[in-house]
Amino acid sequence: MHSQHDKKEVRRIAKERIEILFSLAEKYAKTMPERAKRYIELAIKIGMRCNVPIPKNLKRRFCKRCHAFLIPGLNCRVRTRKDKQAVVVKCLECGNIMRYPYIKEKKNK
Repeated sequence: MHSQHDKKEVRRIAKERIEILFSLAEKYAKTMPERAKRYIELAIKIGMRCNVPIPKNLKRRFCKRCHAFLIPGLNCRVRTRKDKQAVVVKCLECGNIMRYPYIKEKKNK
């Protein structure tokens, strides 16, 4: 059986690898989008296998449906909705729409 120390070490390594894969995906997103997509899929698999959540700053950088690395203006459209107080991100590869609220950000101001 794994000890508690081993589990922490596995999670730390998994988090590092997820961050490395996302940096590689960002590097290849414009030139080789299929490779970037594969890196994101691998990062998701590592996170699920090791029970490590993908960090919030990286979670919004890819499409939840097709796993494409999102670059505003290239393969996604970003709009703000004042009436719903949300940021709307549309993936131009699969058409998936993701909405992120920004009420907390407004309250902090």
